[in-house]
Amino acid sequence: MTHLYGIDARSGERLEPPVPETTPAEVAERCAAADRAAPALAALPLGTRARLLEAVAAGLDAVADELIGSADTETALGRPTLEAELARTTNQLRLLAEEVRRPDFLSGRTEQGPDGTPSFHRALLPIGPVAVYAASNFPLALAVAGSDTAAALAAGCPVVVKAHPGHPLTSRLVDEAVTGALREAGAPDGTFSVVHGMAAGQALITDPHIRAASFTGSQAGGRALFDAAASRPDPIPFYGELGSVNPVFISRAAASARRAEIVSGFVTAATRYVGQLCTNPGLLFLPAGHGLEEALAAELSEVPAAPLLNRRILEGFRQGVQRLTGAADPLVAVTDGPHLFRTTSRDFLERPELSEECFGPASVLVTYEDEAELLAAAAQLPGSLTATLHAEPSDAALVGRLLPVLTRKVGRVVWNGWPTGVAVNRTMHHGGPWPATTSAAHTSIGTESVRRFQVPVTFQDFPGELLPAALRA
Repeated sequence: MTHLYGIDARSGERLEPPVPETTPAEVAERCAAADRAAPALAALPLGTRARLLEAVAAGLDAVADELIGSADTETALGRPTLEAELARTTNQLRLLAEEVRRPDFLSGRTEQGPDGTPSFHRALLPIGPVAVYAASNFPLALAVAGSDTAAALAAGCPVVVKAHPGHPLTSRLVDEAVTGALREAGAPDGTFSVVHGMAAGQALITDPHIRAASFTGSQAGGRALFDAAASRPDPIPFYGELGSVNPVFISRAAASARRAEIVSGFVTAATRYVGQLCTNPGLLFLPAGHGLEEALAAELSEVPAAPLLNRRILEGFRQGVQRLTGAADPLVAVTDGPHLFRTTSRDFLERPELSEECFGPASVLVTYEDEAELLAAAAQLPGSLTATLHAEPSDAALVGRLLPVLTRKVGRVVWNGWPTGVAVNRTMHHGGPWPATTSAAHTSIGTESVRRFQVPVTFQDFPGELLPAALRA
């Protein structure tokens, strides 16, 4: 049997004990168990389903110190950051429990027939077992018990999670906490399980019991899984969050009026989580003659290099920096730390590689001469999760022309702020056109994330007493 080892993110030393890789046969067993659990889980009263989510949150809180210590060792994110991340993890579980209890959770509708009697009942029901591929950059909030798992459980779907190899020991601890909490709360056997290893991940996406899958990670990895999901004999929906450059547009008036605020805000956003956020501002558009380069370079250069999550991400970051170095002028270059490149909008239009994500603390400053150049650059951008506008009241005409371009490119537009603060609420849309996600119509964060794992079903001419319990309620 092969094993995975956790790696100390600061020392590079291998951690004990090892975590066994899951064999394809074991994956098949867990997917079959999830399929057996699906009808019983779907039949639970919504109040009971909500209590399962709250039990998971309480189970994670009960082992908080151990979880945070393990995640800090494997990722070097630091205890304060991880404490906030664990709070986000448990808060989103509890928020979804509240959502499940809402009277409109199933979007139930009734239509009367010609004689005035109810003939049609429509509701959103669980899609079935869901495969979740955990992310590397959020070892708690987007991993084993993260937003995708919480959304699938809220929808009433069993979950099989493919743990990320960057934090196997933390993943195992979360697995134990979630499994124990669900068992004690009375969840059906097979409601939740975790698998480890590349072979397990490949077997999971093609298992016939899996009815939907979600992923947060690289464009290459996500595309491979997306293609595998689509090429099955029975294709399934695949919700991938893959790559995003999150452009920031600064008007001439804003650059003049709020110089210090823009500089400090950009540097904070670009280096938060050591730049390892899917909402990291990778492109900064500024008017020619803005005069902010010196301040940006000085403040960014003072941010020390910090360990990236793992060696694979570090190698990818170095490759991204090398690609950008060949296409733009380095303005700030800290070894394995913050990088800022500069180019013009005309060169940007001729070099599509400048629109590719470099995951880590690297951004490109693009200067534009006039509004026409800015609009042309915006029109060429790939799909992203976010776009940010810094403008003044006098920029109403510019904003009016830019917004229609951006709303076709992104899922969230930020006004005079920064994109890295992703709120977990009922209005958040964390999605966007390819390559940001594989489905721009859906979000992976917030209460609407549950909709990915629900399917509409209409019951025609059914007696009320024979409708599913949730619809009768």
